[in-house]
Amino acid sequence: MKLPLFPLQSIFFPGETVPLHIFEERYKQLIHDCRDEAITFGIPVYINEGLAYGTEVQLVEVVTTYEGGEMDVSCVARQVFKVLTFENTIDGKLYAGGEVEFLENINDADDALRAEVLAKIEELYFMMEVPFTPIPVDKFHSFILIHKMGLSMEQEYELLLMTKESDRLAYIRGHLMATITVLKEVDRTKRAITLNGHFRNFDPLDFEGLEIQ
Repeated sequence: MKLPLFPLQSIFFPGETVPLHIFEERYKQLIHDCRDEAITFGIPVYINEGLAYGTEVQLVEVVTTYEGGEMDVSCVARQVFKVLTFENTIDGKLYAGGEVEFLENINDADDALRAEVLAKIEELYFMMEVPFTPIPVDKFHSFILIHKMGLSMEQEYELLLMTKESDRLAYIRGHLMATITVLKEVDRTKRAITLNGHFRNFDPLDFEGLEIQ
């Protein structure tokens, strides 16, 4: 399938709201075409000095149009794709485009895995004293809160390429467990530093039967 392409150093996941500020002429033209012709476009991720994968998005609303023609627009992300070809301009347009192949999304995770990951997210938020709004297990999936788990861009990109929900949730679980372990160690170190120099009660040792090594 051929799509107009709008490369960005950003990652968007299916179902996510995509707010964009449009100021370049080529992308003004793209948004007008999306609005007039009801077409979608792709946001390939510029990472590692190249474009390989991205997400199809659909224009939802032109929120604001400024005097100079700049726009604030709201889109929604749909499907993840692999970039097959890339052209700087397509069909006499100012904007880029190319052939893409959509990735299959396999929803194979069970509720036990969803509940485990959700509990780890809640634990992380509690440790960081960040408010957490409960999410029903049956409504939870890997893309919810994906940008609010402390993942790096490289980690988010790895997740974008995974087609199985079970793989994505397992990856997130591993990240959360590692992060929680680090935070616990930081908290232990902080307490140790705070106690250093304070008067403390020590448990008496039982020297009976003690041998010199």
